[in-house]
Amino acid sequence: MRQQQFFGRHGALGSVLVLFTCLAQAQTVATEGGTTGQMETLAQQMAEQSRRLDALKGSVAEQENILKGLRRALSTQLLEAQRGKDANNPDVVAQAGAATPTQVGTAPERNSRPPEVAPIFEQSGVLTPRRSFVLEPSLQFGYSSSNRIALVGYTLIPAMLIGLVDVREIKRNIFTAALTGRYGITNRFELEARLPYVYRSDSTVSREVFTGTSTENVFDTSGKAIGDVEVAARYQLNDGGVEKPYYIASLRYKARTGRDPFEVVTDCVQRCTGDTAGTGLPLQLPTGSGFRSLQPGLTWLLPSDPVVFFGGFSYLYNFKRDDVSRKVLDGEEEFLGRIKPGDVIGFNFGMGLALNEKSSFSIGYDHSSIGRTKQNDQIVPGSVRTQLATLLLGYSYRVTDKTSLSVSVGAGLTRDTPDVSLTFKLPMSF
Repeated sequence: MRQQQFFGRHGALGSVLVLFTCLAQAQTVATEGGTTGQMETLAQQMAEQSRRLDALKGSVAEQENILKGLRRALSTQLLEAQRGKDANNPDVVAQAGAATPTQVGTAPERNSRPPEVAPIFEQSGVLTPRRSFVLEPSLQFGYSSSNRIALVGYTLIPAMLIGLVDVREIKRNIFTAALTGRYGITNRFELEARLPYVYRSDSTVSREVFTGTSTENVFDTSGKAIGDVEVAARYQLNDGGVEKPYYIASLRYKARTGRDPFEVVTDCVQRCTGDTAGTGLPLQLPTGSGFRSLQPGLTWLLPSDPVVFFGGFSYLYNFKRDDVSRKVLDGEEEFLGRIKPGDVIGFNFGMGLALNEKSSFSIGYDHSSIGRTKQNDQIVPGSVRTQLATLLLGYSYRVTDKTSLSVSVGAGLTRDTPDVSLTFKLPMSF
């Protein structure tokens, strides 16, 4: 009886063991010739245990049905959360009784586009998506100043000069309004066209040579017209990723649509070199370089959470011009011959940081090395290799899903570089 009470408190296992115990006792009683009363008692115990077993089987079956329902509900909820759709949608499939949800559909393609950063360089790093068009109006302001001192004469001793001193101070302001359009042929290839409009103004403060005056004169000149139109193509070479760089190749062509430097009239009575009563300065400022050029380049971006490192290399080749002449004040032309500007080697690097979902910040360095100019295959006297270095800071804010505002500020680090540049861009996607 103690065994029966012990096993009876332990569910189905206890009932089965008690049943086997009763059978063993019945066999023992039958073997030893027990009384009819003992046999009846054992039979009642066996019947009671059988009823308890049937009740436990029903309870187990009920618990299994409840468990299946919970699994079914859990699978449906997980699929809804994964796919973001209603449970009654026929696209949502939940297998009854499954312990884990089954994957439905195909996984999205891995994003192979470079991350976006606040633009601070001319070469863009993020390509336009396929069949998308980006219209980007921009406005750039640049300011530079320079001083020139020329000694005309000879010295008897280091502290005494016999002759004249030509001192000039030049203040230059340049405003460039441009309209740029980019179209994505594929997700890896885009085309770009840029139409600039340039306004320039120069103020030259000088005490001219051979005039014998002690007062300073101011010579003001300006110019405004269409600048040099540019077209470019860019192609993404590889699929990058986290800690894997993206490489983007580019090719840019610049035409001669702006006002030519050799077309404007120079303030010279005879030649600008030699005995002259003019200033040697143009009466109108050009808005173009006067030379066609081709610029291949390579840009790279390296995502490294939480920043993106980027940079690039480029080479600008200027095509030479034959039979070049410039106009002087009296209507005559001065023949210059064949002119070949120096080519430009450029590189830049920087880093971008996403401040939040809508804004990002970038800092970078841009350097250009300009070669010496040649005239009739000879280096122009006084022409030297020029180094331009600029420190750039940029900020970008996403106004809407298709419109962003970018601001960049550049500070010149060498005397030949513009002192400051300020650029606003408003790219709009269509």
